[in-house]
Amino acid sequence: MDLIDAARRAIIRHGTDGVGLNHVAEEAGLTSGAVLYHFPNLDELLVEAHHAGMERFYELRLKRISGMRDPVEKLVVTIRSGLPHGPEDPDVLLLNELGGAASRNRMYALLLTTLYDRQVAMYQSILETGGALGTFTLSDDSLIIARNLVALEDAYGYRITARHPVIGPDEAAELILAYARTATGNALKTSH
Repeated sequence: MDLIDAARRAIIRHGTDGVGLNHVAEEAGLTSGAVLYHFPNLDELLVEAHHAGMERFYELRLKRISGMRDPVEKLVVTIRSGLPHGPEDPDVLLLNELGGAASRNRMYALLLTTLYDRQVAMYQSILETGGALGTFTLSDDSLIIARNLVALEDAYGYRITARHPVIGPDEAAELILAYARTATGNALKTSH
């Protein structure tokens, strides 16, 4: 059993502040002693679990767009891949837990801040490349647009996990793309 996955499930079930060693052990189908054998410090395991949940929102997205040359395609794929798949998306539920605990835990705050900054830089790179190629005519500084795109992802992602009755992943993507169209001066149509 993967202890990091077990810790992720335990965090989602019991909350970042409520999860204990016994919860992780139960999820893993192990004794508490067996968990401590592999991770002598529960806090380190919980940080690893949070970090693993965040990979999707930067490392995997960056990898997904790395072979793409068209900034339009990169921007559309990046926007769509930054949203929950639905209200039970475990990676986003984990991020929501992390966000709730960030004001009480400096390590969690640092993880979230780092993720945010990396996502902003990813968007900013796409925007600046599109601007340099003449594909985008940016309505504002690339940093401002990038920060707004990440903020919209976060806000709509929360609405999806909160089960908003008219905002699902497709609707949220279209709302963010509407802003991106205005901000880039591009219709953001792709062949895919």
